[in-house]
Amino acid sequence: MSLKSNLHNLKEKYKGTKMAPAFNAIHTFLYLPNETTHNGTHIKAADDLKRTMNTVIMAMVPCLIFGMFNAGYQHNVAFGNISALSGEGFFSASFWTLDNFGIGFWKIIPLVIVSYVVGLAIEILFAIIKKHEVEEGYLVTGMLVPLIVPIDIPLWMLAVAVAFGVVIGKEVFGGTGMNILNPALTIRAFLFFAYPTWMSGDKVWVEGAVEQDQLIAAGQNLDAISGETVLGSLAQGKAAGYEIMDMFLGFIPGSVGETSTLLILLAGLFLIFAKIGSWRIMLSSVIGALVMGLIFNAVVDSGWITETSKFYGLMNTTFWHHLLIGGFAFGTVFMATDPVTASQTNKGKWIYGFLIGFLSIMIRVFNPAYPEGVMLAILLMNVFAPTIDHYVVQGNVKQRMKRLKAKTA
Repeated sequence: MSLKSNLHNLKEKYKGTKMAPAFNAIHTFLYLPNETTHNGTHIKAADDLKRTMNTVIMAMVPCLIFGMFNAGYQHNVAFGNISALSGEGFFSASFWTLDNFGIGFWKIIPLVIVSYVVGLAIEILFAIIKKHEVEEGYLVTGMLVPLIVPIDIPLWMLAVAVAFGVVIGKEVFGGTGMNILNPALTIRAFLFFAYPTWMSGDKVWVEGAVEQDQLIAAGQNLDAISGETVLGSLAQGKAAGYEIMDMFLGFIPGSVGETSTLLILLAGLFLIFAKIGSWRIMLSSVIGALVMGLIFNAVVDSGWITETSKFYGLMNTTFWHHLLIGGFAFGTVFMATDPVTASQTNKGKWIYGFLIGFLSIMIRVFNPAYPEGVMLAILLMNVFAPTIDHYVVQGNVKQRMKRLKAKTA
């Protein structure tokens, strides 16, 4: 008897029981449902929620793989095992090595496993309690979470944050499609406010740097390791310390999947081509960020802000450089475009995206303690997205009423 037949028999065995949602979640992940439509008119299409989620995951895989190489590379550079890249970019032999990949793989894969195991376990638990099918929404969230956290974050912290994000950020609102906040960003926000020392500073971005710092504090004679990000340096008024091409390609410290603007750009184009990601939100977010960057550059040029100001470093950053540093690109492509928490109307998407970009750079500049503003900007606009759509719809209704009155006059 085939495996599929055995699974079908098990499905009949669990049918109507409390464990049916848990079994069906595994069964439909491997196989298409057996039910087909027979009567009446139905819309038939090749896409469904599971395929949509898998497409988004496919777009993130290059960022994940690059993040593994970059994690090992940042470790080896920081510990003096290899020299930093010298303009070789993607063709550098010192970057694409098994040693770099191995270090990153064994640090990142546990993050992925913890994210999925904890998140899906809670999803299945709520499905059993509420007696409904397990939803596929966490498939993307489970991959997003490891990509937006520092490489050295303890696994137990990640597990606690995932549990909080899934329960408070999603399930209490009714599950997939009902949440008002992006679950992945809710998890990251929880980590930042609950464990701020593990989400900022110059140690958490390089594998082994935190442990090295602890050994130094214990009295061992070791060299201090710094893995300060570009944003961290600029927020303290220092020079970025990296070439523009390194920022664009991703050879810089940062969260696991956020460093390579090139790969994120290609992922965004792929999602637009697949009609999953909203190009309106992506483009308007970029425009909003550029406008805010230009405003800050104009303020610096006017002389209102001097070099002694704590805001000078990021204000003086060339406006378009903001697109290459921090998590702005990743947040814009993968989280601002979340169809559940974003604006639904076309005009609303332009407003929603513009404000995300505008506020991201504003928060980045005025919050030097945590200069990454895209997380807070997206979460804030998640809350206001329904309001934006409401006024857009009301505006359309008023315009139609005016046209109707003009025709009947």
